[in-house]
Amino acid sequence: MPTLAFPKETLNGEKRCALLPSNVKAYKLLGAAVIIEAGLGKGIHITDEEYKQAGAEVVDKREKLLKQADVVLSIHKLPLSELSLIANKVVISFLDPFNNADYVAQLCQQNITSFSMEMIPRSTRCQKMDALSSQASLAGYVMVVKGISELPAVLPMMMTAAGTIKPAKVFVIGAGVAGLQAIATAKRLGAAVTAFDTRAVVAEQVHSLGAKFLDIDLGETGQTAQGYAQALTAEQMQIQQQEQAKCIADSDIVITTAQLFGRKPPVLINKDTVALMKPGSVIVDMAAENGGNVEGSVAGETVVVNGVTVVGTGNWSNDVAKNATQMYGNNVFNLVSEFWQEQESENESEAKQCEFVIDLGDDIQANAVITHQGLISNEMIKNHLQKEQA
Repeated sequence: MPTLAFPKETLNGEKRCALLPSNVKAYKLLGAAVIIEAGLGKGIHITDEEYKQAGAEVVDKREKLLKQADVVLSIHKLPLSELSLIANKVVISFLDPFNNADYVAQLCQQNITSFSMEMIPRSTRCQKMDALSSQASLAGYVMVVKGISELPAVLPMMMTAAGTIKPAKVFVIGAGVAGLQAIATAKRLGAAVTAFDTRAVVAEQVHSLGAKFLDIDLGETGQTAQGYAQALTAEQMQIQQQEQAKCIADSDIVITTAQLFGRKPPVLINKDTVALMKPGSVIVDMAAENGGNVEGSVAGETVVVNGVTVVGTGNWSNDVAKNATQMYGNNVFNLVSEFWQEQESENESEAKQCEFVIDLGDDIQANAVITHQGLISNEMIKNHLQKEQA
């Protein structure tokens, strides 16, 4: 019986985890043993006893937990110092492999088979395990809430005896999963919403949510096979910055969601454009932790630039940790169950034997598995890291 281990997250302030009691029951039905580190669900007010009642074993010592595991599942990658404890085992988490060459090298050295959740393909088959999208959707909601909390005004139109309050103007840059959720949330709260994306094909989705689409002619742009925006040329970036400046200056809240997969995010708003905004306006920079879409944003902080509040706190879905855990827990369960197989037994009286199967010939694992049998198995990551080292 394979043992699935769920350690507590070590990132400071992280409240999410990779497992709910309902997931424990589902794993048990597969035939897995589930062990958790004591206090796993503390951040979302779930007690160890609730996990026990669902069928999990609670382990007090983290080292013991990791040594007992066959598969380790978490949100953030394990600390580098702990990888020796899971040598020759399987780990599933967000790994950020494009930016962690030393970490990937250690995964190889410890002969760890590693699944990177951000590398799950964006296809119909993979929707149920696409954690990047599920967390981004929650991030879009949270960013609107963050913007509202900093804005000294209300979002909806209000007609009162004391006068009429005009609706706040919200401008969303990037209409991917996070951007579309931000648009929908701002509209539900009564704002006048405008959005822009380099992919003209998403204009229809923006309109379907009741928002306006800012049409900027950038020439050929397009998107990748996975649905991500293509990087713009320097000339296209300049055109975008110039054309959207007027809309930004007229907005009360601006939300930027432009992140290029595996690359540093583009700077979409420079300090000159920030200076055009009304004092008291707010910008929420989704990409602040990775370099930022806004000149002057600070990773993990909220700062004021020329009278404009710029929010770059990051880890957005952690602010709605209960739902984020629910979605991520289901995502990783769906990944595990996809490759869970019962082994045939000649003796019917024996308990069924199961295993989590590694099959790099499968299109999901070909993309999501980063290291296997001491080597980098993912060609995209291998080529990227070789270029970085050259």
